[in-house]
Amino acid sequence: MPPKDDRSLGELFSELSRETSVLVRKEVELATTEMTAKARTASRHVALAAVGGALAHAALLVLLAALVIGLSQLGIAPALAAVVVAAVVAAVGYILIHMGVSALRATRIVPAHTVQSLKEDAKWTTRQGA
Repeated sequence: MPPKDDRSLGELFSELSRETSVLVRKEVELATTEMTAKARTASRHVALAAVGGALAHAALLVLLAALVIGLSQLGIAPALAAVVVAAVVAAVGYILIHMGVSALRATRIVPAHTVQSLKEDAKWTTRQGA
């Protein structure tokens, strides 16, 4: 047999209201913490990619210039050598952009732990009110 509770209905609803308020505040804290952690991680990855991309871009420009010069020395007209190199680089660039955008679309930024916790809280609140 459950223990007898001498509190009035008003007191019970007041306690439920306080507990629900605390629960909501804790869920907001959890969501904020989770999203902040995700944002920090993402910003570090973006910074690394930006620096690496700048260095790779400089190196690529030097290599492409060398390739155009090399093709020119093999007897291909310099303008034609530049067009051939540009076409190949554009095709590779398109493929890389497509791969990056596809991977970005697949990235989930939803705070999964918070969503799951909110679902559990909703079930708990429903049970408490029933």
